[in-house]
Amino acid sequence: MTSPSAFDLPIQGMTCAGCAGRVERALQAVSGVQQASVNLATEHARIQAPADALPRLIEAVQGAGYSVPSQRLELAITGMTCASCAGRIERALAQVPGVSAVSVNLATERAHLELLGNTDPAPLLAAIHNAGYSASVVSEAQPQHDPQRRLQRERWTVLLAIALSLPLLAPMLLEWAGVHWMLPAWVQFALATPVQFILGARFYIAAYKAVRAGAGNMDLLVALGTSAAYGLSLYQWWSAPAGAMPHLYFEAAAVVISLVLLGKYLESRAKRQTASAIRALEALRPNSAVRLRDGVEERVAIGAIALGDLIVVKPGERFAVDGEVVEGQSHADEALISGESLPQAKVPGDCVTSGAINGEGRLLVRTQALGGETVLARIIRLVEDAQAAKAPIQKLVDRVSQVFVPVVIVAALLTLAGWLLAGSSVETALLNAVAVLVIACPCALGLATPTAIMAGTGVAAKHGILIKDAQALEIAHKVSVVAFDKTGTLTSGSPQIVHLHASQDETELLSLAGALQQGSEHPLAKAVLQACEARGLTLPTVTAARALAGRGIAGAVNGRQLALGNRRLLDESKLPGEHFDAQASAWEAEGRTLSWLLELQPTPQVLGLLAFGDTLKPGAAAAIAALRQRLITCHLISGDNQGSAQAVGTALGIESVHAQVLPGDKSALVNGLKQHATVAMVGDGINDAPALAAADVGIAMGGGTDVAMQAAGITLMRGDPRLVPAALDISRRTYAKIRQNLFWAFIYNLVGIPLAAFGLLNPMLAGAAMALSSVSVVSNALLLKRWKPDFEENEQ
Repeated sequence: MTSPSAFDLPIQGMTCAGCAGRVERALQAVSGVQQASVNLATEHARIQAPADALPRLIEAVQGAGYSVPSQRLELAITGMTCASCAGRIERALAQVPGVSAVSVNLATERAHLELLGNTDPAPLLAAIHNAGYSASVVSEAQPQHDPQRRLQRERWTVLLAIALSLPLLAPMLLEWAGVHWMLPAWVQFALATPVQFILGARFYIAAYKAVRAGAGNMDLLVALGTSAAYGLSLYQWWSAPAGAMPHLYFEAAAVVISLVLLGKYLESRAKRQTASAIRALEALRPNSAVRLRDGVEERVAIGAIALGDLIVVKPGERFAVDGEVVEGQSHADEALISGESLPQAKVPGDCVTSGAINGEGRLLVRTQALGGETVLARIIRLVEDAQAAKAPIQKLVDRVSQVFVPVVIVAALLTLAGWLLAGSSVETALLNAVAVLVIACPCALGLATPTAIMAGTGVAAKHGILIKDAQALEIAHKVSVVAFDKTGTLTSGSPQIVHLHASQDETELLSLAGALQQGSEHPLAKAVLQACEARGLTLPTVTAARALAGRGIAGAVNGRQLALGNRRLLDESKLPGEHFDAQASAWEAEGRTLSWLLELQPTPQVLGLLAFGDTLKPGAAAAIAALRQRLITCHLISGDNQGSAQAVGTALGIESVHAQVLPGDKSALVNGLKQHATVAMVGDGINDAPALAAADVGIAMGGGTDVAMQAAGITLMRGDPRLVPAALDISRRTYAKIRQNLFWAFIYNLVGIPLAAFGLLNPMLAGAAMALSSVSVVSNALLLKRWKPDFEENEQ
């Protein structure tokens, strides 16, 4: 347990002195708390307790019936080089009072924190500085640095280091060709010294900061190893007899630094590619828009637009805001936002999303969301959060990284002592110890998981799959049961005509029904009119139309008195409908809603029967087939009647159908399935929220609403069921990359360090291997960028 700290804990929900007393007693009961007092007026608790007691304090407040408000903060960190750096910063930030959660990502060079109340960032920045690094608060309005400029600076540093190191390496290369030639010692010294102390200064600075903070990192290993080789060269040169050519190792020190610099540059380039998804999304944000005010169009900055403003979007322009179309017709290309490949038609009343591209028509849009509240901004935040999060498997890496550098230094000292005790020269023993220091690569371990997560979540977002956190990504690959909601998930969610049965002509039946339903806003009326439109029918005029409460609608069409309604209307009319009964019973067994078309005058008769139902989404059958092919069991959970749910299950080949399940009972059913399998629940993210939260992995279908994004670990930006197996597939592939990266990172060190210790690797080869290890890990993760959902590959 850490030493006691004094800090304030904000409390929400207190209304009286009794509340304050109850919270105070709950806090005082927490182990390690030396003092706790609650102030009702300021709604804060002053606590004297160890910083690591914070989670228990929050639980105590929540257990007493109150809440602790929090805020999120993101810091940009410079100076990290390996996993041990990230771990040290995390531990330093966790000790700052008020920090409830912290995650440091080596690949993105960002720290993501959960803070209690409005915590001042100054102590956080000071803690990072004391740990040997520098940081700044990330602000959307003020970008922290230009990655491209930094890459250019690193490239010039690498080129200069290589230019100075190549002459030192030339004699070794020429010796393979039978040419024996050596640079004078002073020339070698002149070439190696700027590489060692100017271009390689970053290693000394970072190593010093690490030692000052009582820890170690990759830079310490490089600084120790190259300094030993450089120092040995100086000793050999100064102690050599006059006129003799001593055996120098300036080239080893210079080449190792050059190779490590080259590796870090290639690593930076590769890491930049893993973050390409975020940059692509951010590039969709327009900086200005054309506002229409008092009949005058003017181009203004995004910051000058307010809710309710009318925005003119010309053909080919990007939508600058989320809003509703109030004038015009066009299509919108939303591919980079939702992954939908086909442009979507937009007419007055339709919603548009910022970042999408307007097609052929001029649109007038009323602003409904701006800045951080737009769908695009929420998507960017979601992807950033997923890329910043740590997968559970990363905990193993964190534990290893804490002891990695000290263990390597001990291994190098043992190597030095072992070779000396075996009777070897100081020169040989020191070079083998240097090789041990140089080949050890904690950065490969640190990059193995975050680069794979960044690449996997990035390519998933490109195809309309938003993965909320790394835990969902890691668990999803183990899913063996998928439970689907029916309405809005596997079906369209709106009624359509699925069957017609006419006494004479189906076209006439549909035409007369459509005539009666003209002007009605009832969902069944819309289904009739859509069917008429699909067949290109011209509807006759209806007169004297009137609603029949609880039964249907009636009116006159071409001199005939007609009525359209339910079974009650048929029974009241006393018209013979026996020849429809068998068909009606069969359709009712399927859960269909029936409407009867009756002619009341001049010839009373039953003209026909219309059956309405929820139709399957186009990709539903393919999605279920893909899951079954992977031996994943599918369940259908619906609140509808048994007939309707069973009809959908039969059509899709789902054997386990659970009908008439209330929303509150869905979560209990999911919990039951979890007893024997890893379960994913797929729903619309609103009424299925309890079940989505109960599942091992919640997958929300739909358009990226706030509720959907919060309720599920994975959100599908468009309602295509085929994205469900695609989401599980990218999870499986990403987790495979994580395991591959960690395997090679561990094996590399487990094999490389002993080889160096036994003298089988010289320092230059060790340096090359070290540089290659990090680059190979990041490059392996980048292979995920080529992933596409199976159904998209089959469509090409």
